[in-house]
Amino acid sequence: MQCKMIMVGKIRQWYVYFSIGVFLTIAMLSGLLQPLLATTQLTTVPPPIFQGNQSRPQVAFACNVFWGEEYLPDMLKTLDKNNIHITFFIGGSWANKYPEILKDLANRGHELGNHTYSHPHPNNLSKEKNKEQIIKTEELVNNLTGIKTNLYAPPYGEYNNTVLLAAQELQYTTIMWSIDTVDWKRPPPEILKERVLKKLHNGAIILMHPTAPTAQALPSLIEEIQKRGYTITTVSDILKP
Repeated sequence: MQCKMIMVGKIRQWYVYFSIGVFLTIAMLSGLLQPLLATTQLTTVPPPIFQGNQSRPQVAFACNVFWGEEYLPDMLKTLDKNNIHITFFIGGSWANKYPEILKDLANRGHELGNHTYSHPHPNNLSKEKNKEQIIKTEELVNNLTGIKTNLYAPPYGEYNNTVLLAAQELQYTTIMWSIDTVDWKRPPPEILKERVLKKLHNGAIILMHPTAPTAQALPSLIEEIQKRGYTITTVSDILKP
């Protein structure tokens, strides 16, 4: 009888130790799996958009504005003359300095996107700091124009899972480009045109900035793009199915 009781006690003791061991193992594995699960979650974030619908002969001009306001009047005059609306990705600190120009862009019917407030390197920021940059610009643009931005162009074309997740959580679509004018290097207007025309394709997103060569090249660039059968429009338009 005594042996039987000792045996039962040992079984109970073993069961307690076993339960504790299972509990600790689960806890440990949960801790180890959490970073993996977080990584998996991040990798499911939709990738940025590099081009639009390829079934239609449309292209979009995406103009990032953090400087170059002196060249915008000529660009806008050309766009008005050709009855073309494009997408301007607005830098918040720029808009803060030039609110009337921002209002003018909106009043002319151009689409407004978000290009952060202070043009940081987004890959170096936390998710919350990325959100702050977007939200600050969104609120400023909305207060000045009544327009809520929903397209996001990260500065320097930088993005990682943190950047993409920040934009997604704010219900933004992250926009890149498929044709780069590289106009910030101030190439001759003919070189700028050649860069665009040799890569022209359905759904192209053409990146540009307000620069002197861009303003000079724009009239003939528009003419040549249209000659080739393409419609020039906004980023939102070419994203439509």
